[in-house]
Amino acid sequence: MNPDNPKMGFFETIANIDRRVIFLFIGFAVIIPVLLSFSCTEEATPIVQAVYDEIESLPEGSKVLISFDYGPSTVPEVQPMIDALLRHSCEKNLKMYMMALWGTGHNLISESMQDIIEKEFPHKIYGVDYVNLGYKAGNQGLINVILTDMKKMYTTDARGSEIDAVPMMVDIRNLKSFDLILSMGGGFPGIKEWVLFGGDPGNIPVAGGATAVSAPLLYPYYPRQLLGLLGGIKGAAEYESALIKGYPKFKTHSHPAIDMMGPQTVAHIVIVFFIVIGNITFFIGRKREEGEKREGGVIK
Repeated sequence: MNPDNPKMGFFETIANIDRRVIFLFIGFAVIIPVLLSFSCTEEATPIVQAVYDEIESLPEGSKVLISFDYGPSTVPEVQPMIDALLRHSCEKNLKMYMMALWGTGHNLISESMQDIIEKEFPHKIYGVDYVNLGYKAGNQGLINVILTDMKKMYTTDARGSEIDAVPMMVDIRNLKSFDLILSMGGGFPGIKEWVLFGGDPGNIPVAGGATAVSAPLLYPYYPRQLLGLLGGIKGAAEYESALIKGYPKFKTHSHPAIDMMGPQTVAHIVIVFFIVIGNITFFIGRKREEGEKREGGVIK
């Protein structure tokens, strides 16, 4: 520290701060809001509101295909979206057809059915109101096939029942039998493949949810090819907020995305603070070096 200039000594200290101190601040920025149950109110942006409005506008009995195109590593971001969409679909009495392009999606479908549909909507009947078609390999090739013939690939449901023995599958012919396709995940295969190989050729509305890192790659498809998109945990929180606004009874249900927005917001504020301080320190340091050079006769 420079005793002749305490201010410069402060900025020198900041410039050389141990990164572990910054990590400690970030840790506190997350832990404290969690302990205090601090959360932020979200307002749905147009790209998220479009998904909500589409499901809200579907008449009772409409058919929604939900593809679980994600794995355990992205559950914290994607699962809140799934939960909110399933609640909304159940409340609207829509028929939910669940499938997976990812092998990891099979178990996630079962968990979602147990945690949301069977637990919160016990009056819903499997095979009549919702069905688990399970995982099928093939990526976009699978989408190509079921665009023209669904039952060519799905001869049974995930429980092993003959597909035509499942009441809600009797009048399903192909992807054009569905009123809306929802792809959740954002990886490959995922939303992009559903748009290119299903939605566009079949003229079927496609929407979905993606991790924050995947969402920017999908924004160019909105709004012409992609009806709407839930991007990251913020998109999930916006949808949860829209659902609570439309159906206040869901305020007492779990809303993990809204709960996570508080810690995330505080952490982002701390990060921005350090970025601002870092830039100020850099420019002050550079100005000081230029001044010392002038005094030393290096710059005339």
